[in-house]
Amino acid sequence: MKIVFLDAMTLTDAGADLAPFKAFGTLEEYPVVKEGDIIPLIADADIVFCNKAKLTAEKLQAAKRLQYIGVLATGFDNVDVDYCHRHGITVCNAGVYSTDNVAQQVFAFILHHFSKTAAFDAFVKQGGWVNAPTFSPLAYHTHVISEKTLGIFGFGNIGQAVAKIALAFGMKVLVCTRSPKDFAGVEYVDFEDLLAQSDILSVHCPLTEQTRGIFNREAFGKCKPGALFINTSRGPVVNETDLCAALEAGALAAAAVDVLAVEPMQADCPLRKAKNITFTPHIGWASDEAKRRLFDITLQNFQNYLAGHPTHVI
Repeated sequence: MKIVFLDAMTLTDAGADLAPFKAFGTLEEYPVVKEGDIIPLIADADIVFCNKAKLTAEKLQAAKRLQYIGVLATGFDNVDVDYCHRHGITVCNAGVYSTDNVAQQVFAFILHHFSKTAAFDAFVKQGGWVNAPTFSPLAYHTHVISEKTLGIFGFGNIGQAVAKIALAFGMKVLVCTRSPKDFAGVEYVDFEDLLAQSDILSVHCPLTEQTRGIFNREAFGKCKPGALFINTSRGPVVNETDLCAALEAGALAAAAVDVLAVEPMQADCPLRKAKNITFTPHIGWASDEAKRRLFDITLQNFQNYLAGHPTHVI
């Protein structure tokens, strides 16, 4: 059995040793792969593991022996799952390994925006407090998030984790989803009401043909004035040119994004020089604890597949 790890850096950079997979066959590791190199790398593979490497139908057609794809992530929009279903290829993702991590990232963005911790830190380090006439120089306006309304678009595991934290802060929580859950304390609304009522709008939907570009000029134009927009889901759910325009025009007070339409960030990314935006480089998932869970779930999924009872099947 030939096992191929594409973009293995996801695990190995975190200190993981892929040696346990060698017990099941011949192992080939590729830290980072270019799109044009994928076909020859997987052509004679029985098993493929990937994170963001795109496994399109065109590429998968070349892999005549392929039986199993392990996705080193929760999202699986980089894999043509329909092709896999038609050709008997099992696809398993890593489930809920990063749920708490991404929820924490959302609140890091929220507190960064409303508490102005980084701004006050810079103010002090630049001599602002030393030269202040009072013990408490109010250089920036801050706000209490318990008085804010958080809108959540998409209500899977991560959206629910975000709601739980928001409710603990005393926030009002609105949810827009195609699949309402029995979840105490939240109010379900349609997309229009979510945009109009949310002081903070946090995106937690998968990338599908229905969600691609859903946050566009029209949507931002319907947002509550002064809203904070947060995206920790997938970059292409946002029209980045339209988000940039909304920030420039002041239709949104600010944005915070962990994901972009093209990653790594390109020099011509529309958001690169936008006003009032905070970036992190797609690291919302990447705590040390989450990376260990990712490895453990990936290995367990594969072992369960070989034992005849696959888990986290897409």
